[in-house]
Amino acid sequence: MASEKSTSARPLALITGASAGIGAAFARAYAARSYDLALVARRADRLEALAAELSAKHGIEAFAVSADLAAWEACEAVLAAVAARGRTVDVLVNNAGFSIAQSFAAVPWSRQRDFLMTLVVNACGLAHGVIPGMVERSRGVIINVASLTAFAPGVEGHSLYPGAKSLAVKWSQSLAAELGGKGIKVTAVCPGFTLTEFAEANGTKQIMDQAPRRFFQTAEQVVAETLAANDRGKVVLVPGWHNKVAVAILKLTPEFIAIPLIKRGAAKYHLEDS
Repeated sequence: MASEKSTSARPLALITGASAGIGAAFARAYAARSYDLALVARRADRLEALAAELSAKHGIEAFAVSADLAAWEACEAVLAAVAARGRTVDVLVNNAGFSIAQSFAAVPWSRQRDFLMTLVVNACGLAHGVIPGMVERSRGVIINVASLTAFAPGVEGHSLYPGAKSLAVKWSQSLAAELGGKGIKVTAVCPGFTLTEFAEANGTKQIMDQAPRRFFQTAEQVVAETLAANDRGKVVLVPGWHNKVAVAILKLTPEFIAIPLIKRGAAKYHLEDS
């Protein structure tokens, strides 16, 4: 879409990984709250279709920012695209991400680096870029999509994933401590199994489809709980009663007991190294 200057007085939500799943659900939820949207992902066609749909349905302004957040300093290009439209970011949702089901050394470093750039470096860069404006306006929201795995010990496969999601939780807590008195609400949401395209992307869909559906939430359920939690100032959210129970058990179980149990359960999600 062209980068014409906007005259909208509505607040703007910038959402990464917005082309599907939890990101698209965040876009729909914020559009329903009369927020304008900056939708970020690699798939421009999906973004533009979603932007057109939500603009027509809710009378808001939505625009696509096609960007690969695995690229070096991609956060700068995203923020520049928003600024080119004369907009400032009132809500940042760091949702973009993926996982790598093989062992760490079995995958080229370039792919592991892409993971870190997407889930850690550019997510932090986007927040670093929008926080000064939020502080100046004395209002803002930052939502970091973490995972239930943030509370679990690492096991074979998905080697960087638990660490990256644990960082998202701890970083969110630090941001909340630093910014809570400045009108900015920070929330890390830690979903468990969610009905999205995530497993299809990392090659574990066939395995994931065998898990009991009662342990899955929809993306819409995760987002609804997240927005309600952020509204009331909750910093770390585990959505879903079954996920809350799982985290409580993890926190009470010594690692020498938890690690072999989790290793056994997670083994099926560790794809063979090529």
